[in-house]
Amino acid sequence: MEYQYLIIIAILLIISLVVLKIRKKDFSVEINKLIQYLGGKDNIIDSQINLSRLKVTLKDMSLVNKDGIQKLGAKGIVEIDNELKIILGPNSKQLKKYMSDLK
Repeated sequence: MEYQYLIIIAILLIISLVVLKIRKKDFSVEINKLIQYLGGKDNIIDSQINLSRLKVTLKDMSLVNKDGIQKLGAKGIVEIDNELKIILGPNSKQLKKYMSDLK
């Protein structure tokens, strides 16, 4: 009788792990698109994370594709001089990690 409960728990655990894996975003693809929309790796001078915002200092703002960044799920974009503040929500820390790995 106890083995039946253990088998049921194991099956439910496996199903929940599969569902979580399916829902997980592929951040490596997203970060490559984001870097491309920011004008490429050579255009990025610095990037910082602040809660749900990604602050990026760029060489040339004319290379930025703001519409593309919005399509990635940005909640907002603020441009000040050569800095771009992108409000991404809870995913910004993970995206920042991938950006750091690429540099």
